[in-house]
Amino acid sequence: MMDADMESKEDKRKMPKIAKVKNKMPASVQITAEQLLREAKERELELVPPPPKQKISDPDELQAYRLRQRKMFEDNIRKNRASMVNWIKYAGWEESQKEIQRARSVYERALDVDHRNITVWLKYAEMEMRARQINHARNIWDRAITVLPRANQFWYKYTYMEEMLGNIPGCRQVFERWMEWEPEEQAWHSYINFELRYKELDRARMIYERYILLQN
Repeated sequence: MMDADMESKEDKRKMPKIAKVKNKMPASVQITAEQLLREAKERELELVPPPPKQKISDPDELQAYRLRQRKMFEDNIRKNRASMVNWIKYAGWEESQKEIQRARSVYERALDVDHRNITVWLKYAEMEMRARQINHARNIWDRAITVLPRANQFWYKYTYMEEMLGNIPGCRQVFERWMEWEPEEQAWHSYINFELRYKELDRARMIYERYILLQN
């Protein structure tokens, strides 16, 4: 009997401990696999380690530094032209050097390689917006929605930009172009809410009626 008790105690010592789950209720916010993948990709593009700080003492030294950096970026691109991360890093670096025209050239070359890459279009247009080059930004948004009219990110960003600029007629025009593609319900709600922000109740009602007709 004593031997049996000892064996039982020995078995208990060998058994791994199972962690207790304190809360078995589902999380209040469910994160989809698609969200995780998208966020991981965004981090890959955004979390670029900063280059080591260098003290540039004269214009010749600055020029030499820029030549070295450009050669490094060009070499990376030659190794893998299809990697849009390399192109985006290159363009971002040119922007950091206040070389907007060179950054544009890099983005255009990237689009020649993959003109259907949503991230490249977004980064390109956002750069122009940061540089307050509004007409350039409009041109890029126009091109983007022509190439990829089903990419809702472009339409949301485009309408947001025009509204922030106070260009209400221009914003409405972009919304109208968007609705021609009969987008998802949220896009129609965005248009309706836009009109409601400016107390355009009749316009909002008409947009809602158009959406309802499409559903029938």
